[in-house]
Amino acid sequence: MEPLWNSDEPPEGVEIGPLGWLLVLLRGLPLALLVFGGLLVLLCVRLIERPLYGVRRPVTPFITQFVCRNAFRILGIGFSTSGELMRQHGAVVANHSSWLDIFALNARKRIYFVSKAEVAGWPGIGWLARATGTVFIERNPKKAREQTALFEERLKAGHKLLFFPEGTSTDGLRVLPFKTTLFAAFFTPELRDFMFVQPVTVVFHPPKGQSNRFYGWWGDMEFGPHLVKTLAARSQGRVELIYHEPVRVAGFDSRKALAAYCEAAVRHAHELARP
Repeated sequence: MEPLWNSDEPPEGVEIGPLGWLLVLLRGLPLALLVFGGLLVLLCVRLIERPLYGVRRPVTPFITQFVCRNAFRILGIGFSTSGELMRQHGAVVANHSSWLDIFALNARKRIYFVSKAEVAGWPGIGWLARATGTVFIERNPKKAREQTALFEERLKAGHKLLFFPEGTSTDGLRVLPFKTTLFAAFFTPELRDFMFVQPVTVVFHPPKGQSNRFYGWWGDMEFGPHLVKTLAARSQGRVELIYHEPVRVAGFDSRKALAAYCEAAVRHAHELARP
């Protein structure tokens, strides 16, 4: 596996001129209003939704989906999808290239992300994650049974859980090997017989004349500068989602076999579609 970048090829940036900063304002302010205004509406609706429906969320996911779809309109980033959405109970797995993945995957499908527990404490992002029903997990074997019970509760409530098996984001040019840890929860007796998993490939196409890594967010990159670079782009590219056929967990002998299947599906489509 080649490294994400060579020592003489650092992650790309762009020099932002007066027009770029104007675009940051013209796109950034409406985007902030959309995201945090949507969050306020969601929290208000959740005050009614939670006592009536508990863990089920029949209304608020539509607010999240509305915000994410319109975020791409404000940014000017094209958005396209192919393949059918999974209707069975289960989880969705995808490759991870950027914070933009969150908007892209929420824009098409009402999902709930699975994230490491530390994210819950992050300013801004943590608030949004908690409000939208993210499942936070700890990498602690002692918590395995408790987390499996949480997965079961959410899945039986009809939630589609989404996680990134690579375990980190990349530069968008490759798919890293899928880690098998989270797949293990799906093989418990409580989940295996009714669980399906749908692989999804996320492909970013850069703006004309920009590096193929333009939207990639990885390594030690900070969120703020990457956001500004994205907002300042004079022209934008597009993101493409490819939904693969869902597979039944019970059809696989082990978590490794299931992870390998999902990785192969995502990688193959990524190689064909990548710019």
